[in-house]
Amino acid sequence: MKEQKFKSVWDAIEDSPADAANLKARSDVMIAIREVVENWKVTQAESAKRLGITQPRLNDLLRGRIDNFSLDALVNLAARAGLSVRVKIARSAA
Repeated sequence: MKEQKFKSVWDAIEDSPADAANLKARSDVMIAIREVVENWKVTQAESAKRLGITQPRLNDLLRGRIDNFSLDALVNLAARAGLSVRVKIARSAA
């Protein structure tokens, strides 16, 4: 078996570059939101209230259940968390 190297884990597990890019973006936003929520030093219930979601939904986010969140939903949550999301567009090396 030939050894393969990937730029990210998403490139390794997804069938298409588009799917990998979407998961990478969602992952980055989820991590940023989680960091903000952890720095609030409040209960999950209070954090959920600040974000305008239920506590079980926040729990899904904090546990990294990426399939439960669209990129659009995560961008909205990031804004509620006081974050600004920017998209960088670049041509692929291919």
